[in-house]
Amino acid sequence: MNDPKEEAAGTADERVDAPKSEVERAPGSKRSRFDSSHEISTRAAVNVLGAPSGVQAIVLTGSHKGTSKVVGGRLTIGKAADNDLVLTDDTVSRHHCEIVRAPDGLHVRDLESTNGTKIDNTRIREAMVQPGSVLKVGEVDIQFKPTVHRVEVLPSEKHSFGPAIGSSLAMRTIFGVLERIAPTDATVLLEGETGTGKDVLARAIWSGSPRANKPFLVVDCGAVTYSLIESELFGHERGAFTGAVATRQGAFELADGGTVFLDEIGELPLDVQPKLLRVLETREYRRVGGNKTLNSNVRVIAATKRDLNREVAAGKFREDLYFRLAVVPVTVPPLRARRDDIPAIVNHMLKAAGGTDMTIPPETMQSLAAHDWPGNVRELRNVLERAIYMSQATGSKEIGVVTLPTGHAASDAAFHFEPEKSYRETRAKYDGEFEKRYVKWLLGRHTGNISAAAREAKMDRKHLHDMAKKHGLRGNEGDDG
Repeated sequence: MNDPKEEAAGTADERVDAPKSEVERAPGSKRSRFDSSHEISTRAAVNVLGAPSGVQAIVLTGSHKGTSKVVGGRLTIGKAADNDLVLTDDTVSRHHCEIVRAPDGLHVRDLESTNGTKIDNTRIREAMVQPGSVLKVGEVDIQFKPTVHRVEVLPSEKHSFGPAIGSSLAMRTIFGVLERIAPTDATVLLEGETGTGKDVLARAIWSGSPRANKPFLVVDCGAVTYSLIESELFGHERGAFTGAVATRQGAFELADGGTVFLDEIGELPLDVQPKLLRVLETREYRRVGGNKTLNSNVRVIAATKRDLNREVAAGKFREDLYFRLAVVPVTVPPLRARRDDIPAIVNHMLKAAGGTDMTIPPETMQSLAAHDWPGNVRELRNVLERAIYMSQATGSKEIGVVTLPTGHAASDAAFHFEPEKSYRETRAKYDGEFEKRYVKWLLGRHTGNISAAAREAKMDRKHLHDMAKKHGLRGNEGDDG
């Protein structure tokens, strides 16, 4: 008569032909059947690729979901406390199964559990599994994943990378990455607030690369007129559009063998993004209005103050282009997040501005280090240069923080309310004044580029154009419809 336990284990061609004494060994026994030379004949024992260098068992379901254990030489699973991986689920036996690592793969053996062990819904007695497989222990799913060997990049021992300065851990970590990446052709994406020094890091990467003796061309995607950005990048043929009176080379052609720095890449129009992606993928492009395919031999470094992940989620930036640019993503921290760097930056700027014979009192340095610097390093440079000029003008050798009067007081005084006018009339007056000031400020931030200004304000370009026209303000696209 057939053994009921063997019947429960599966069909005849899934059984293990083994001596009964080995199959019915007591649960928890240290001696495994895999010590013998018997060949495993279960259906799951196929396509064995060998044991990976490291494997992790991760619980996918049940009350212990998320628990993980590294599979060493042997891993036991069950409800009892003496197991390596303890599962208190009611469907798990006290000593349910064991996994043994061998040179040819991972061997799993059911320890005569009540509810069985399954692979791909097939109940097994003994089998071999590969990383990625899901093992069902009772009603609990366990997946085996290879452990990933991560390469940790240690912070640089240097306190500078090219002209960029920073002794803080955050900056030295960035320097450690860029020191290794600069000599390669990897595309680098520099993210961070405006004024953090992304352009300085981009030039330092170029200076530390084998392309340092070739051109370094900057294309500010937020400053170039919407209709000309493609020509700026790839050039155009004569007659390609109105005003194209001669053939013009673009940045990718002019920087052949060198580096193209795409500043404010987040401002790149959506319809131009696929063309940039094609250049990065195939290293080929065509001039606007041209039929000849040209080869690109440039390294691309991009920078943006926008959160491109958020822009991708909002549908304002192509996901495939983002991943192609972010081969080496680097987030430059704001100055307020690395205040320890401020004294070194101040001393460096002092020398660069010709103030080597001047001193900075401790209270002035403390004041500089305590400020939040919303404009980051650029704002710090402006404040320091102003202080140097004022000190030179007064004949002082000490530098103090100079505070200039702002227009806030004047703005507050501008609100003059008239009792004879209604609320609606008064509001209409100041709404118009606000609108004019806002549009003027917005266009000023983008040197009159209406497309870039509209994208930043998240408003329709035509609406912004009409507002500017109403208040007598001109933008770069005032007549392009």
